[in-house]
Amino acid sequence: MSGDMVLAQLIGQAGEEGADLVTLRAIVEEAGELGARRALARLGLEDAGAGKDMAELRELLGAWRDAKRSALKAAFAWGGRMLAALVLVGLAVKLGFPGWLK
Repeated sequence: MSGDMVLAQLIGQAGEEGADLVTLRAIVEEAGELGARRALARLGLEDAGAGKDMAELRELLGAWRDAKRSALKAAFAWGGRMLAALVLVGLAVKLGFPGWLK
């Protein structure tokens, strides 16, 4: 029996007999499951391979984050080296190093 049918029967039962706590809990549970199935279907994740696809996407996202972190580290290291080289060149010019070469 589909989720729509079960939910419709539970709502009908609650309307006829009154809504006791067990019926209300069953309605909420069925509505939640039906809503979750619809949301997954809209995202294209209702098939059996969706779990594997999500795991692969998480792995790919993790690799992207690692690559981005490594690129930032390399850029900062490169910038630091350039700054140190500029300081050394500035000191050499200030101390008259070009005169020593003549």
